[in-house]
Amino acid sequence: MQKWYGSAGICINEHKEILMVLQGKPGEDKVWTVPSGGLEKKESFEACCVRELREETGYEVEVIAPLKIKEGTTYGIDVEVHYFEVKVVGGKQQIQDPDNLIHEIAWKSAEEVKGLKLSFPEDRHYLLDLMGCMLPS
Repeated sequence: MQKWYGSAGICINEHKEILMVLQGKPGEDKVWTVPSGGLEKKESFEACCVRELREETGYEVEVIAPLKIKEGTTYGIDVEVHYFEVKVVGGKQQIQDPDNLIHEIAWKSAEEVKGLKLSFPEDRHYLLDLMGCMLPS
């Protein structure tokens, strides 16, 4: 089985809100996720992260630090996703997604994240932990 490689950017602002996008194909339910996408040929995971954030949100970001690597099977595909902490250094909020899968960009509070329908529900505890708000187990 072929493996899919990608990157995700986690950006938390001074109000402890996390940058998220509402995504989905036409006819599918729309779900929230942190900006992310697939690695292109000869692209580093960091460069992929920066590009995906720009495409999906309009923001120019700088990678601060690697956070984790998530490996597993998602929607029947083996995946390896590299998560990075990023900060906004320029640009303005606007959807520029060449795949036309992004429908909204928003800064979400921890309380909002607790109730969102997520593309990757297994990430909820991790995101809330990074935001400084743990869910009870």
